[in-house]
Amino acid sequence: MAPIVSNSFYFGKKVCVLGLGRSGMAAARLLMKCGAVVTVYDSSNSPHLLERAETLRREGIHVMIGPDAEKDSACYELAIISPGIEEESALVLNIKAKGIPLIGELELAYTLCSCPIVAITGSNGKTTTTELTTLILESAGLNVSSCGNIGTPMSELLLKGDVWDALVVETSSFQLETIRTFRPKVAVWLNLSPNHLDRYPSLKEYRDAKLRIFENQHHDDVAVLPHGQEFSSVKASRISFSTKESSADLTLRGTEILYKGIMILDLKETNMKGAHNAANVMAAFAGAMGITPTIPTLTGVLRNYKTPAHRCELIAEHRGVRWINDSKATNLDAMEQAIRSVQGPLILIAGGKDKGFGFAPIAPLVQERVTFAILIGEIRDRISEEWASVPSATVDSMEEAVLLASRIADPDSGSSVLLSPGTSSFDMFRDYIERGEAFRALVNRLSSTPELSEY
Repeated sequence: MAPIVSNSFYFGKKVCVLGLGRSGMAAARLLMKCGAVVTVYDSSNSPHLLERAETLRREGIHVMIGPDAEKDSACYELAIISPGIEEESALVLNIKAKGIPLIGELELAYTLCSCPIVAITGSNGKTTTTELTTLILESAGLNVSSCGNIGTPMSELLLKGDVWDALVVETSSFQLETIRTFRPKVAVWLNLSPNHLDRYPSLKEYRDAKLRIFENQHHDDVAVLPHGQEFSSVKASRISFSTKESSADLTLRGTEILYKGIMILDLKETNMKGAHNAANVMAAFAGAMGITPTIPTLTGVLRNYKTPAHRCELIAEHRGVRWINDSKATNLDAMEQAIRSVQGPLILIAGGKDKGFGFAPIAPLVQERVTFAILIGEIRDRISEEWASVPSATVDSMEEAVLLASRIADPDSGSSVLLSPGTSSFDMFRDYIERGEAFRALVNRLSSTPELSEY
């Protein structure tokens, strides 16, 4: 099945793309491949963006960056917005003022894709579930690829011109804000916890954005949902999962995952531990079933699977201390899961960007399980106040956090140092990956240079 449906709709159209990140570049190139006349705008003019701008100009795409991009008077038939750009930014307001229709990169790619889509959203576990779903479908003999918020924009994948039986798309609330016709054959909702409240006025608006994953589905599509939660607007056929309720389609009994009462996997046979990973496996299995009923034995498929980097990743054991990288924990629910997964004395490195939610709700667990908290980022002082009953210190950098943790950790008691920030990284790092890699490099440096621990 060819991935490109038709490029005739965009041929000859004058289109602008807002944002010169990876999604924006992919969208611009895809539109140009379809014969559109493309201009890319970005408010920044950093050296990194200057390089990207020159790259696109050499490919025949017009680019305008810096403050002038926010007030350019040109008109277009369509605008494509990258997911990281807020709709109330000056760049977007300039487009809206001219009445130009606005869609997201995900919507653009969907209009040019002919194969069925499994779309996965949730506050936590999206990347793991996306990888698991892809792996299960591949093991069933299908030609499948993953894309979206997992790292590769869907537009970039379509540019390769490959042929797929299905795509598995990790979708964020930011991407779902700007869909119109996006209709996944299977839509997976994992969970919801407070997040991005610096962008959304309340948890309701955040939830409403994610719920758009279901809005264009029909009765013959599939919705994978946590059992017992209210989803009154969902029209698709439902498959439910729960790690607690035995009445769900997919349930957990000890370490065994059951589908309609029949065991399909024992987590003891895999590298995945904990209820959160059980839920991810259940959702992935259900998502794959929505595409094909022929699912192989999961034990063979998942035996060697390891969860993605930066998610409860053991990166070193140095002088009796375990160092765990959970940089992908960008909300409190993910932090809670990470804290509960660690046994023994725990030193927690937390903090980062202030996303509009407080850390008080998790204070009782931190007080119970964390020996000492090292707080970083722009929200560190606020966390310190809300965790007043927890022994803690604030520091100015990741390097200071790692060095302080190495001094405090007791090698004789089986201590662990856990980086689980509970919020985004944008105040100090480009993304959670850069934050996690900085932590990894510092820990590796510590391991290879013992005298650093004498800091």
